[in-house]
Amino acid sequence: MDSHEAPKRKRGRKPKPPAVAAPDNGNHDSAPSPKPKRGRKPKPPAAASPDNDHPSSPLAATVDTPDPGSSSGPRGRGRKSRRGRHELPSDADVAPRAPSPTRRGAQKAAANIKVDVPAVEPLRWEQVARVMPSMDAVVKVFCVHTEPNFSMPWQRKRQYSSSSSGFVIGGRRVLTNAHSVEHYTQVKLKKRGSDTKYLATVLAIGNECDIALLTVDDDEFWKGVSPLEFGSLPTLQDAVTVVGYPIGGDTISVTSGVVSRIEILSYVHGSTELLGLQIDAAINSGNSGGPAFNDQGKCVGIAFQSLKHEDAENIGYVIPTPVIKHFIQDYEKSGVYTGFPILGIEWQKMENPDLRKAMGMKPDQKGVRIRRIEPTASESGCMQPSDIILSFDGIDIANDGTVPFRHGERIGFSYLVSQKYTGEKAHVKLLRNSKVHEFNIKLAIHKKLIPAHIKGRPPSYYIVAGFVFMVVSVPYLRSEYGKDYEFDAPVKLLDKHLHAMAQSPDEQLVVVSQVLVADINIGYEELVNTQVRAFNGKPVNNLKQLATMVEDCNEEFLKFDMDYDQVVVLQTKTAKAATQDILATHCIPSSMSDDLKA
Repeated sequence: MDSHEAPKRKRGRKPKPPAVAAPDNGNHDSAPSPKPKRGRKPKPPAAASPDNDHPSSPLAATVDTPDPGSSSGPRGRGRKSRRGRHELPSDADVAPRAPSPTRRGAQKAAANIKVDVPAVEPLRWEQVARVMPSMDAVVKVFCVHTEPNFSMPWQRKRQYSSSSSGFVIGGRRVLTNAHSVEHYTQVKLKKRGSDTKYLATVLAIGNECDIALLTVDDDEFWKGVSPLEFGSLPTLQDAVTVVGYPIGGDTISVTSGVVSRIEILSYVHGSTELLGLQIDAAINSGNSGGPAFNDQGKCVGIAFQSLKHEDAENIGYVIPTPVIKHFIQDYEKSGVYTGFPILGIEWQKMENPDLRKAMGMKPDQKGVRIRRIEPTASESGCMQPSDIILSFDGIDIANDGTVPFRHGERIGFSYLVSQKYTGEKAHVKLLRNSKVHEFNIKLAIHKKLIPAHIKGRPPSYYIVAGFVFMVVSVPYLRSEYGKDYEFDAPVKLLDKHLHAMAQSPDEQLVVVSQVLVADINIGYEELVNTQVRAFNGKPVNNLKQLATMVEDCNEEFLKFDMDYDQVVVLQTKTAKAATQDILATHCIPSSMSDDLKA
C-alpha cells in the first residue's frame, strides 16, 4: 500500500507547492530538488522577457498567464489546462509536445512567437496615426495683456505676458479661450515644432462661453496645418485626451482621462451657466484653449477651467462641441458675437404637492413657477409672476426644472434656451389661474445691473472736487476686494450684485470709488465704494447722467444723496474750480472718461 500511495502523493502534492512558492519564490531555487524539477521555476523569467518588447500586447498577457502555472508541477503536467489556456493557433503546435524534456523547448518557441505577434501592433499604430495630425493643429498662444486700473481709471496697469493653447479649425481660424486674450494688446501664435511666432488678429470674444476666435494673415502659418474636425458630444466614461502647452515645460503636453460628468456648469469667466463636461484628466495653467480629443482623434471640447480644492483631485472642465458650434455659427451668421440668449426670469421648483395643488396644477401637469421677471426683458410683456412654465419649444419641463437629455440623463431646461440664437423666437406654454396660455417670445441678451464684463473697454469715471465716481461691475469688485469679493465686498453691493434687476436698459450702479484728498473735501475722505442715489433731489440712473447734471448745475450747492443716508454737500463754484487743481496734482488728463464726453 505504501509503495502504491507514494506516486499518488507525489502527483497529489504537485498543486500545493506552487500555491505557496510560485507567487513569492518564482525566481529562487532554494526548494528541494524534486520541486524545481516539476515547477521549472527558472523558466518564467525567460518567458516574461518578451513583455519588455510588447508591454501592452494582449497576446503577451495570455501567454504569460500559464507561465506561473508551468512553474508548478501539476499545472505543467495537466496538459488539458495548458491547451485550454492557449486557444490561439500558434500555440496549438506547441501544446502537443507533452513530454517534460521537450516542454522547455516549447516554452522557448512560445517566447519567440510572443516577440513577433502582429495582432495588436497595427491597432496601436492606427491610433497614433490618427492623433499625430491632430496634434499638429494645436498651437501655443502668446498674449500681452494690459488690464484696466480701477483704482486709477484714467490709466492702465503694467502690461504682462501669458501663454496658453489653441487649435486650428476650418476657414483659416484658431480657437482659444476668451480669458487667454482678455484685455489683449498683442497676440502671437506658434505652431508645434516651429520657431516662428505669427501675429494674430482677434475676430471675436465670447465672454459668456469663454471662447475666442483668432486668425493669422501670414500665409506661411497655414502651410502644412490641417484643421481639426469636431466630434459629437461624448458620453460618460468615454476616453478623452487633452493636448496643450501647460506649465512645467515648453513643448506640447498630453494628458488623458474619461468623461465623468455632463451637466450645466458655472463658467467662472463668463459668470454664466452652460453645458459642460467634467473630466478626470489634469488641466493646468496653460492648458486653457487646448483641444480635448476622443479616441478617433476628433475634437470634442476645449479645456478651460479646473477645480482646485483640498477635497478634490483631478477635476477638469471642458467646453463641449454644442457650445463651440453655437459660438462659431453665431459669429458666421451676424459677423459679430451676439451671445447666448437667456430667459429674463427667476423660477422656483414645484416639487411640493401642496404647492402644485394651490397653483391649480392637475396631477399630470409639471413645470416651474416664475418668481420674478426682469423689467428690461421681452418676456415681461407676456409672462407674469406665479405663472407656471409647462413647456419650452414643445418639450415638457419637470417639477425640478429639468428636461430629457439623452438615454438615462436629464438636464436643466436652460440648456434648451442656450441652444437658441439672439433674436430667434421660442414657443412657451404657461399655466395661469388654472388655464393654459401659449406665447411666442423673442429671445435676447439681458443686461445685468452689475455686468460681468466691461468687454475690453476702459472703465468709465467722472471726477469733481476730488470725488471719483465710477460704475460697479464684477471686474471692479474683483479689483477692489480680490478674487474673494463675494465674501469681502460690502453687503449692500453684494445684495445688488446677486438680486437686483435693472429697471431700464441704461441703468448703472454709480458709486464714489474714492476721494482724492484736498481742502475742498475735508471730512469726506473716508467715503469709499458708497452708492450715489440722487443729485440735487434727482435720482441718478447712470454715470453719464450724473456727469451731465453736475456739469450743467447752476445752483449754489452740489448735493449728493448717498447710500446709508449719507449726504455730501459742496459749493458749486469752489468745487468746480478745485477740480482742475486736483487733476493737475494727480496728473489726471481729464475729469471724465472719453465715453462720457460723447
